[in-house]
Amino acid sequence: MATLKEKLAQIIPGLRDEVKTLVKDHGAKVVSEVTVEQLYGGQRGIRCLVCDTSEVPPDKGLIIRERPIGEIKDKLPEEIFYLLCTGELPDAAALKSLQEDLEKRQDVPAYVWDVLKAMPKDSHPMVMFDTAILVMEKESVFRKKYNEGMKKDVYWEPMLEDALNMIAKLPSIAAGIYRMRFNKGERIAPKKGIDWAANYVHMLGLPDPNGEFTKMMQLYLTLHTDHESGNVSAATTATVASALSDLYYAVSAGLNGLAGPLHGLANQECLGWILETNKKFGGKPTPEQLKNYAQETLNAGRVVPGYGHAVLRITDPRFDAFLAFGKKYCFDDPVVQTVSNVFDVVPDVLKQVQKIKDPWPNVDAGSGALLYHYGMTEFDYYTVLFSVSRTLGVAAQAIISRAMGYPIVRPKSVTTKWVKAQVTKT
Repeated sequence: MATLKEKLAQIIPGLRDEVKTLVKDHGAKVVSEVTVEQLYGGQRGIRCLVCDTSEVPPDKGLIIRERPIGEIKDKLPEEIFYLLCTGELPDAAALKSLQEDLEKRQDVPAYVWDVLKAMPKDSHPMVMFDTAILVMEKESVFRKKYNEGMKKDVYWEPMLEDALNMIAKLPSIAAGIYRMRFNKGERIAPKKGIDWAANYVHMLGLPDPNGEFTKMMQLYLTLHTDHESGNVSAATTATVASALSDLYYAVSAGLNGLAGPLHGLANQECLGWILETNKKFGGKPTPEQLKNYAQETLNAGRVVPGYGHAVLRITDPRFDAFLAFGKKYCFDDPVVQTVSNVFDVVPDVLKQVQKIKDPWPNVDAGSGALLYHYGMTEFDYYTVLFSVSRTLGVAAQAIISRAMGYPIVRPKSVTTKWVKAQVTKT
């Protein structure tokens, strides 16, 4: 049985040789082109990044290491992290080894809690979470080893150490912030011998008499781990890490991007619209009421939150997974019922709007309703949950990047004057 580090050590030389040969034999080949519209449109669709951990084909949705997310949605987040790093799912022995390793690393330094306690009582939970990660930078193994002097071909090893140390502590930190920020009482100590997501639920302290909340959290943390490297949180983490900044700097930077309304805040906005809808109609609306209200929302210049995606042109398979969970475990909840009914009605309304390229729901259209059902009603905290999960993906990407020896990210920028000159040439 090989540990995660041993497994990586086995596969990294072959990966390096593969890329080295690819660049040597085909380095001058053109793989993409850029239009003026893309330049001014957030670089949408420009193929200029390499991400081997996952891909998101518009007609298929998230694929992690060649495995569609729908086929691995029942795997634990730890298993997904192992898969992201190595390209293989762990066997029982490797999973146990990883879980035991994370358990040994889970103690949070006391100074982290001191810093969080010193922050304003009304600080946003994401500010608290990002601060906790950044303040732990003094623990960075990468920075220590880099300052001591090490060869480039082993940069990935301390990056892995930083990733494992950080990931192990995130449930304790995130749960502690939840209890502190929302006056839930004293922090709850972690429990030994249970999986990463189950421990998180245990430390949150919310009721879970039949284990459904734990199952939902395992699903949530698995579905949000990775989504290519072009999204704001992943791209920012990768850019900062490419400067050989350690993982604490890089992840903190990436999660600051995740906090934006166009990225990680989406699920709370989706849930807000669902609750607003139910309130307006005094409960679950009829299909006709939903159709009219969706049209009314669009006519008012607003969007129906959770519908449409920058990349996808199908229903997000992650939404499918959440909806299936809701129908199995809590379909008596009118909020969950409305989420299902919106899915049945709204796409047809959106199809009538010519400029909407994707009328289908994304992952955020369903996740908030499930969190709300199980008692997590504090909307401002939802992005922290997303961050706990997404750290698995961006950390895996950073480990692979350092293993491959990828250089600092430094694209070339141009001025509008230059663009004008290019497009008006005769």
